[in-house]
Amino acid sequence: MDNIDGVLLVDKSPDMTSHDVVAVARRTLNQKKIGHCGTLDPMATGLLILTLGRGTKIQDLLMAEDKEYVGSVKLGEVTTTQDRQGEITETQQVPDFTDEQIKAALDKFAGDFYQTPPMVSAIKKDGVPLYKLARQGKEVKRDPRLVHVYNYEVRDICLPEFSFRVVCSKGFYVRTYAHEIGAELGCGAHLSALRRTKSGKFSADGAITFDELKHGSRESVAERALSLAEVSRLRGA
Repeated sequence: MDNIDGVLLVDKSPDMTSHDVVAVARRTLNQKKIGHCGTLDPMATGLLILTLGRGTKIQDLLMAEDKEYVGSVKLGEVTTTQDRQGEITETQQVPDFTDEQIKAALDKFAGDFYQTPPMVSAIKKDGVPLYKLARQGKEVKRDPRLVHVYNYEVRDICLPEFSFRVVCSKGFYVRTYAHEIGAELGCGAHLSALRRTKSGKFSADGAITFDELKHGSRESVAERALSLAEVSRLRGA
């Protein structure tokens, strides 16, 4: 049976890892050579790009592209993971912020700035992912990274939560963004919801759902894959 070459856009469901999606794709397509571009945390949903067969050769290229996310921030609670899946380490009263005050906090994180990756991340220290060290209760020094926010907007504000959209560079941690916005506002915060809507020229709109991937036939899922020529055309390469 020939390998399928190309890219498959999957709309990841919550409460699963990106590796879980790859494992299901390998079973459905009966193919080992499958990778993914840009890990999504278990709580996150949305666009996960799978590279199939020879498509794995352009994985780094696809991962380097800008991303768009929509999400929600909960003010007044700091957690160990900077998102709602961690343990709450600090709680504070949330002042009656105006829309302008919240927008002003986000304004501080626009364009180029440095971000320190969280301990709960896939970055490796001496070959070991940081999240594994974090599980052992260890904390190691992380070098700040230069990141870029191209565009952002505050959406609905219903204190202590507000929703947002952000377009950012590769290597950007949205939960660290939420954490730092909370620090800027002086009351602490964590990321309470996250969905990746775009990556480069690819969108979650029309992506195959996890259920379709899991329960579909090899043929029906293969039909949804983009060929390498289609990917090249879409990217304008």
